[in-house]
Amino acid sequence: MIKQIHSIAFTHRNLDVRHIGRLHIELEKQQVRFEHLKKHILLNEIVFLSTCNRVEYFFVTDLQIDASFLHTFFSELYPEMDSELIAYYSSKAEIYNRMEAVKHLFRVASSIDSLVIGEREIITQVRQAYEQSRAMNLCGDTMRVLFNETILTAKRVYSETKISERPVSVVSIAYQRLQNLDVKNDARVLVIGTGVTNTAMVRFLKKHGMTKFTLFNRTLANAIPLAEELNGEAFALTDLPSFTGGFDVLVTCTGSEGVIVDTELYQYLLQGDTDAKISIDLALPNDIADEVHQKFATKAISINTLQKISEDNLIIRSKEIDQVETIIGESCQSFINSAKLRSIELAMRPVPQMVKDIKATAFNEVFKNEISSLDSESLEVLEKIVGYMEKKYMSMPMIMAKEILFKS
Repeated sequence: MIKQIHSIAFTHRNLDVRHIGRLHIELEKQQVRFEHLKKHILLNEIVFLSTCNRVEYFFVTDLQIDASFLHTFFSELYPEMDSELIAYYSSKAEIYNRMEAVKHLFRVASSIDSLVIGEREIITQVRQAYEQSRAMNLCGDTMRVLFNETILTAKRVYSETKISERPVSVVSIAYQRLQNLDVKNDARVLVIGTGVTNTAMVRFLKKHGMTKFTLFNRTLANAIPLAEELNGEAFALTDLPSFTGGFDVLVTCTGSEGVIVDTELYQYLLQGDTDAKISIDLALPNDIADEVHQKFATKAISINTLQKISEDNLIIRSKEIDQVETIIGESCQSFINSAKLRSIELAMRPVPQMVKDIKATAFNEVFKNEISSLDSESLEVLEKIVGYMEKKYMSMPMIMAKEILFKS
């Protein structure tokens, strides 16, 4: 079992995120693609894991994973790729074989191989990848045993270590700081910029119950889909100086080289409101002028503060890695035992039928005449004796094999 397990990995370490994205296969196309691959490359099982910064293939085969295998693998799975692109991906692939592949999967699910150490989302992504492959009949017994052990390992890591404690993304830290300020869910959220960071921030706010969003962006067309998702409104950034809706929370992150919100614009946006407002400035350099915080009553959350907290938290998480590696080492041994046990179970599968066949031969051929002369009561006793021995003959070899396995 273990000798047949392999993985091909593309992650933030060996490939740009844009190139990783080209390897993603939409869920509705996966079954056809991977069934074709299994047929043409002699794969027994395969599980496909695809996230925003990772694409991996875990599979079972007797074939050797060499340059020829990789070329065929990508040619069959991505027929739209030309030879140059296939050669590029083949050269960038990280290959893991046997127990190294097993250990790698454990590290992935435990988040110590992730771009952000300790992010628990990966365990859900790993579980979903397996369940989807299983639902499409792309994987079987080996992947079942492997992924069961993987999920158990990740659960141990997250419950027995502090690897996922203390958030490290600026968005989650910003929201944590916002919670400490007792912001109401009906607070008016004014958003300047709808890039990746602000999009993540407002989705986080919506997920946690906030409902009133007004978005301003340099390119209005880019803001409209996000505003619709939030049930909010979108405007061009040029309309900001005439906005009269007021705000309770100001979230800003643009690529501007200069200040977006100076004291004059901030005072206008207040619309005469004198209550202290919350600002979350996620831009570098800052979008909100320092003078704003000096002149007005603000509760400021700045990117500089958030990054310092993130770095400190990441250091704390990193200190847990040794303990995580210990758990993974124990899980590797557990998987080895599980794999051996499963191999024994598979080898023993014919035994019950063999015993039944021996019984049938004894009753119907070897001792046919003797049995035919027995009265019903004697025959019943014989059936009970043989039935008892039949069960023992089926169970004893398995019990002995387990004892030998776990003593070795």
